[in-house]
Amino acid sequence: MNVLSLDGRPDLMISLVVPVHNEEAAIAPFLTAVTTAVEPLVASGYRFELLFINDGSRDGTLLRLIEAQQQDRRIRILDLSRNFGKEAAMTAGLDACRGDAAIPIDVDLQDPPALIPLLIDRWRDGYEVVLARRCDRTSDSFLKRRTAQMFYRLHNLIAAQEIPHNVGDFRLIDRQVIDALKRLPERRRFMKGMFAWVGFSTTVVDYTRAPRGSGETKFSGWKLWNFALEGITSFSSVPLEIWTYVGALISVGSFAYGSVTVIKTLYFGIDVPGYASLLVSMLFLGGIQLLGIGILGQYLGRVYSEIKQRPVYLLRREILAPTALGTDSLLRVDTRPRRVRKSS
Repeated sequence: MNVLSLDGRPDLMISLVVPVHNEEAAIAPFLTAVTTAVEPLVASGYRFELLFINDGSRDGTLLRLIEAQQQDRRIRILDLSRNFGKEAAMTAGLDACRGDAAIPIDVDLQDPPALIPLLIDRWRDGYEVVLARRCDRTSDSFLKRRTAQMFYRLHNLIAAQEIPHNVGDFRLIDRQVIDALKRLPERRRFMKGMFAWVGFSTTVVDYTRAPRGSGETKFSGWKLWNFALEGITSFSSVPLEIWTYVGALISVGSFAYGSVTVIKTLYFGIDVPGYASLLVSMLFLGGIQLLGIGILGQYLGRVYSEIKQRPVYLLRREILAPTALGTDSLLRVDTRPRRVRKSS
């Protein structure tokens, strides 16, 4: 951690891992804010790389990044073959980053680059993970704040590994933590849970969440719902286990009701059963069964995704800044199938 250059200044590289998807308008303001934030750190000896992961953007995001790269050779670009989602894009960035520490950060400026020096200061104090916690989320809608609060409470109630409240992906993680994350083989990835699962010494820095700088959020209500399901099913088996108790409770209730019916018949004779109560009972039990099958299907679908062993992401190319000798900046990845000749 305490690496010093010959002149006594810190000789450390920090990687900013920035997934982007259709963020053309946000690139320039983000780079301006980052440059302003890290200039004092660069002057004191820190080195930075800005690792952008283009997650299948359909607008001019990639072109804006290439243009910015001509002005700032610290920029590296990973161009994925299609849109794999933010979790996969972040995984690609962490796999490729070269820094002694990495900071995943969004390009919309809701994660303030001005906080980067403070994160690094706490890291130099000896912490391996420095969390950026949103102490004020008034920039978010009331519905988003309430649903987020409910998710964190529910997740931490039933999951074996708790995740910190109001902490997103914005944090600093040491190289040791990055290497630990690279050892986790999940295809269906919930990065907040994985960050918490690996552990390491952790501290927290509070900040006020700003309004989005430009563009629109890529997370609709439906995507957030599926994201919450991903988090719960990735780190808890309680939704499966609870149906044992639900089944036992229904069985006990059915036995009790059957006993009451038998006693009434013995003492008062046979009465005509009600059609309405019979229909309600059938629909209730049918609904319970379908709900249980649906929860089982959520887990089974995730098992199916894992056993196929498809890669989390596919890299089309890595785009590096041109060197002083004029080397081509495009490093293409050849993914064409190759023929194998059969031996005679």
